[in-house]
Amino acid sequence: MESLGAAGAVLGCSACIPVVGLLLAAYKLGLFYQLFHKTETESPRHGGESVAEVLRAHGVKFLFTLVGGHISPILVACEKVGIRIVDTRHEATAVFAADAVARLSGTVGVAAVTAGPGLTNTVTAVKNAQMAESPLLLLGGGAATLLQGRGALQDIDQMSLFKPLCKFCASIRTVREIVPTLRKALAVAQSGTPGPVFIEFPIDTLYPYHLVSKEFAPKTPPKGLMGSIISWYLQNHLTNLFAGAWEPRDVSPLPVHIPQATSDQVQKCIELVSRAKKPVILLGSQATLPPSPADHVRKALEDLGIPCFLGGMSRGLLGKDSPIHIRQNRRDALKEADVVLLAGTVCDFRLSYGRVLSRRSKVIAVNRDQSQLLKNSDMFWKPTVAIQGDPGSFLVQLAKGLKGHRCPEEWPQSLKAGDLSKESANRAKADEKTERHLNPIKVLHCVDELMEEDSIIVADGGDFVGTAAYIMRPRGPLRWLDPGAFGTLGVGGGFALGAKLCRPESEVWIIYGDGSLGYSVAEFDTFTRHKTPVLALVGNDACWSQISREQVPILGSNVACGLAFTDYHVVADGYGGKGYLVGRDEESRLSDIIKQAQKETKEGKATLLNVLIGKTNFREGSISV
Repeated sequence: MESLGAAGAVLGCSACIPVVGLLLAAYKLGLFYQLFHKTETESPRHGGESVAEVLRAHGVKFLFTLVGGHISPILVACEKVGIRIVDTRHEATAVFAADAVARLSGTVGVAAVTAGPGLTNTVTAVKNAQMAESPLLLLGGGAATLLQGRGALQDIDQMSLFKPLCKFCASIRTVREIVPTLRKALAVAQSGTPGPVFIEFPIDTLYPYHLVSKEFAPKTPPKGLMGSIISWYLQNHLTNLFAGAWEPRDVSPLPVHIPQATSDQVQKCIELVSRAKKPVILLGSQATLPPSPADHVRKALEDLGIPCFLGGMSRGLLGKDSPIHIRQNRRDALKEADVVLLAGTVCDFRLSYGRVLSRRSKVIAVNRDQSQLLKNSDMFWKPTVAIQGDPGSFLVQLAKGLKGHRCPEEWPQSLKAGDLSKESANRAKADEKTERHLNPIKVLHCVDELMEEDSIIVADGGDFVGTAAYIMRPRGPLRWLDPGAFGTLGVGGGFALGAKLCRPESEVWIIYGDGSLGYSVAEFDTFTRHKTPVLALVGNDACWSQISREQVPILGSNVACGLAFTDYHVVADGYGGKGYLVGRDEESRLSDIIKQAQKETKEGKATLLNVLIGKTNFREGSISV
């Protein structure tokens, strides 16, 4: 009897397997969903409208793109709801512009590009956004859902490309998924450590039913049983694609989760800092992220009175001439410091992997990202307190907890004296005559003096920009844009475009090397068409000098480093801007030419100063940190 019972149980289970399989198949085919949700075959609506609704509800003002048929419904719908569509001359520029908007606005920057090569052209820019921790949404076209993997035009495995680069990736399979997927992606982009997210839109999820149905209908339907099965499958796929597509859905933003220091962690740091005689703060870009406004972070730092070294987006946080902002001799200051606070600063190559930190110093590290927080702590340094939390919010809490306490004034004063001495020596180099052309140090000092107080500086280059980083002083918070840890060349055009759109009343200066200019000089066409007049200063020494400086003495050859003294000013003219050539003959009129360029931009023309510069011994390596 027992054996008969066991046999019955086995047979019963065996009978269940096909039933479960059928139910699973029905679920995957959307049959259950279609029982309760209507497919509106007569509706003229399309998936692009759902995208536009969500973006508008999230406060998106700009969408950057290079047009392609796969994404046209998104662009058209967004324009209709008042989102400004800004088309560029390269997909990477569209992403760089979205990155700049994210950094300056505190919201998510958005770019949309077409399938295949359109998306592969963005890979470097997306990786840059990942490493710079910029919240960015990339919308990409894709082959139709049924044609993916079957050799359709521009069909590649796009998800595999972007999964290593993005916090969240999704491929839309039905129109009804658009709204919830977008809401989730936008929240993920801003939560924790900000970063890029990617959503793939197969072309049949974006166009209206009546157009998609024509593509699904075979011209000569196959006959017989197999033909009937294929026809049913295609019709069911189409019906499921649009089932419940236009039902009302919540498009409002989802909550954003930001890690914060605990009260116990803050208290421990209060005790460490209160006992410090020579504390130092190193700020990174994370210190400027929401939710703490940059002005609140600035006040907290001023209340603490601790000398600060600013990097990345935190440059300018303390204004132009703050007594606690130290720009030079960082390595020496860190040797003396008894407490070092790394507020969003990472112990990577920029801090010699942590080797510049003294073993005697108490180190407080605050970072949203756990891996960045402890990078290289297994080798060269050890945190006294490590906090996975938002640096800006932490600094505000720290200042509140230390209310009435200030760093001993002789410490920042001694560092500032060293700062001024070093800068005075560097300034003297501006008066040196170069063998030919203009002294780049003099040019940069001149621009820095004439730049308007609300100016935004975009850094895109190597040798010339490395020098500019020590000379040019951002006037306030969120007025400096550089690529970040990835060191990407080519950000200039996109960053400047995004910056000018966010701050139309501000002067936007791109500091270009002549090498890096080649990546985005075509965007002068974009500046002209979209009425975004910016100023470009090109340090033209006809060379990839940052590479040449080491390649020639080490390897004895300048191969591939030489460029030409190209007429970049003529290129700017050709794209509808205004170009100026500035050489030694124009040196006495340098200030007047800069002022004229500023006047041109106020009148609506993007302007390029093609400044021929000579070689100096002032370079990034000679100004040690």
